[in-house]
Amino acid sequence: MKSKLLAVLTCVLLLAGLTYAATPKQIPNGKKAKVTGEIMSRDADMLTVQDKDGNTVIVDLADDTQYKRVKGTFRMRRQDMDAAAMLPGLTISAEGMGNAQGQLTATKITFNPDMFDIAMAQYQQSQANKQAAANAQSTANQGVDQAQAAQASANQAQGTANAAGTAAVAAGALGLMNAQAVTMVNQRVSDLGEYNTVAEAGVYFATGQSALDAAAKADLDKLAQVAMSTSHYMIEVAGYASSTGTQAENQRLSDQRASAVVQYLRNKGNIPMRRFLLPAGYGENKPAASNTDSMGRALNQRVDVKVLVNKGLNQGM
Repeated sequence: MKSKLLAVLTCVLLLAGLTYAATPKQIPNGKKAKVTGEIMSRDADMLTVQDKDGNTVIVDLADDTQYKRVKGTFRMRRQDMDAAAMLPGLTISAEGMGNAQGQLTATKITFNPDMFDIAMAQYQQSQANKQAAANAQSTANQGVDQAQAAQASANQAQGTANAAGTAAVAAGALGLMNAQAVTMVNQRVSDLGEYNTVAEAGVYFATGQSALDAAAKADLDKLAQVAMSTSHYMIEVAGYASSTGTQAENQRLSDQRASAVVQYLRNKGNIPMRRFLLPAGYGENKPAASNTDSMGRALNQRVDVKVLVNKGLNQGM
């Protein structure tokens, strides 16, 4: 039984360790090209796009890259935020010209905005999955600790203690397999979990308001300075609200708060829109404190801003 568990555990670990590592296709310098496929990863201005045949191309986003929507309603975001829609899981068509690094410098990117909503939902689900994976890993660690304790007891008592040790080892192995399985689910939107946080700030708002005060602007100014001095940076912006008001009102308010931060960083901090990673509002979800008192609600009326650097395969390009 124990050998079977170890064999299954080894198989799961090997599968979970598989990462996307195909060698990108080189685009001749100065040659026009087009690639249609799914964004597999993103590193600052660089997108790794895989077509239906499994070929990958590195797409370089430029200041003058145009973004064109096809079909769809795209209910939430304005066109000037389309560059931030370029996230793993989204299918795009990129047209442009090869550069000296063999990448495709995009002049135009076409995408279906409804598919962005789907990709965003997948991202949000992956975040929930990651939390589940962390919980499962914690359970696995507890199981392993219990197994070690049980084994020590088994060495002294044998018999019943040996049986308890075997059961504990099995519990630890199953918990770890559960954690690894959830991690494999997260690979669908693999790149979004592969960032190191360089700097972060919390921006707070008055009840029902989305305007930035002087303190918030000062914090964002400092964050922008860190970003501009960091290579391959991205900025994640997540808006939240307290439970005051209806769910729809809180969703709208969190969107407005996130948008206010993005626009300030763009206009005052000179951060290009393509450097933002999925700016979004999450309503009253993920409260930082209890909503039962005014102090807790004040902490929940916020935008979390992070300067990130991708630690994946394309870092350093």
